[in-house]
Amino acid sequence: MTRTLAILLRQYYLVRGSASRVIPMFAWVVVDIVLWGFITRYLNTVAGTGVDFIPVLLGAAVLWDFFTRVMHGVTMTFFEDVWSRNFLNLFASPLSLSEYLAGLVLSSVATSLVGLTAMLVVATVLFGLSMVSYGALIIPFLLVLFLFGIALGIVGSAIVLRLGPAAEWFVWPIPALVSPFAGVFYPIATLPTWMHYVAAVLPPAYVFEGLRAIVSGASWSPATLWIGAALALVDVLLACWFFASVYGYAVRTGLIARYSAETVS
Repeated sequence: MTRTLAILLRQYYLVRGSASRVIPMFAWVVVDIVLWGFITRYLNTVAGTGVDFIPVLLGAAVLWDFFTRVMHGVTMTFFEDVWSRNFLNLFASPLSLSEYLAGLVLSSVATSLVGLTAMLVVATVLFGLSMVSYGALIIPFLLVLFLFGIALGIVGSAIVLRLGPAAEWFVWPIPALVSPFAGVFYPIATLPTWMHYVAAVLPPAYVFEGLRAIVSGASWSPATLWIGAALALVDVLLACWFFASVYGYAVRTGLIARYSAETVS
């Protein structure tokens, strides 16, 4: 744990000394929640259906931004080492790959909790969102999103490790590409049939379908939550295997020693 915590400590020193790293941890998510908050308030005034859109849409926005913060928490910690040309130095030390990945996860936990706290404060104070409406199940739902965010963050880091720093632009759009299939703001039933097959292997799809059912009072099977959790765990294991495979390839081929600002192959 000493080496793992050292990765976290390094990120703390970076954040502590730079306002440009502190502000993005909560500023953009607050803007996003304010935007969705006013959209849901407007829908409540014009819809006239008796449906409260705040827990349905604003709550979904909070949870999806949390997932995005988790993923970016992993990738940003990795990118800091890439940008500072520090990646090779780290692995010239006794640091193991598992310790490094654990450090990325701990850094993501810290940054995502800051973002989640800021989102909940804004959503509760300004728009009256109460997470109590979701019940105690909100905790396992958040855990599923957290695990899937960790998995995608590790995969994104592996992509950059394999293709070079310029490939980071492949990583930023990943949450946006996943969201249509996850049914964040609408039921999976509204998707075309072929998209159902993709949604079936995405843990967030089970999370948001379950939360919508809870808020609307519809029937919902807790077994679907276990399916989402199992898929998330499998995704984490596959992501770690993928990162280890890419790292092994980079070491064998000398790619890790030729890391530069340009894409390498």
